[in-house]
Amino acid sequence: LFTGLMYQFAPFIEKSTHYLEKYEDTKMANYLKYAKYVPAYLSGIGLAMMTPGKEKKEAGQTLKNIALLLQKSNVDFAYRPELDNYSGILLYDMGDQKEFVAHAKKVAQKLQNAGIKKIITVDPHTAYALKELFPKYTGISFEVKSYFELLSLEPKDCGLQVTLHDPCFFGRYLAVSDIPRKILTNMGISTSNIRNQGEFTSCCGGPAESISPNLSNEIMEKRVKELKEPEKPIIAYCPICLGNLKKSGADVEDLSALLARHI
Repeated sequence: LFTGLMYQFAPFIEKSTHYLEKYEDTKMANYLKYAKYVPAYLSGIGLAMMTPGKEKKEAGQTLKNIALLLQKSNVDFAYRPELDNYSGILLYDMGDQKEFVAHAKKVAQKLQNAGIKKIITVDPHTAYALKELFPKYTGISFEVKSYFELLSLEPKDCGLQVTLHDPCFFGRYLAVSDIPRKILTNMGISTSNIRNQGEFTSCCGGPAESISPNLSNEIMEKRVKELKEPEKPIIAYCPICLGNLKKSGADVEDLSALLARHI
């Protein structure tokens, strides 16, 4: 099991973008460029102190839910924290290919040296990095599966309906957005039909928040408006999407939490 640390990082990302949003388009924005001179450990300590414990606990609970679902599906897996590293995907997203490749090579080599051949991921960003980008840029390949691709849960009759928000990487690039729908159907949970879903999903705005929080919010508000139309609970299965959509005050929950509650 390889988390890629995205769920763990999400609360800190949200806190940092909160301050970016606060100072964007103000006189203080000109001084933000000097933040790069602050030692990483100091900025890290600052973010840790400013991020509410509740948000950090929720991120940890999501990973516990995923582990529980895998166990209930009789999936034989292990977790080695010393091998669980950030994939570097946001470097790639922001166009810093040189730094991404350097980081990816270190992560891939470490996994290869440990004899790892099969990897279970928990978020779309890490899944895409390991499955598509690592072979291309590091020359090292693994058999990569997202956790929900391995689930085999007992059928239920929950009698619920939800609106599923598909992350861009799962919907458009990895083309696995039909799998969560099949799992939910097996649990007696139907999904609303909305215009932009599956391979035609719309962005939550999250990837743009580190560049322009205001632009990110505009994209998010447009997406939330569409997701709210069926008037059903919104389900996300990406830490970035989950955090960004929650900013709207909408009723949003992670897929793993929904499934864990009904197994």
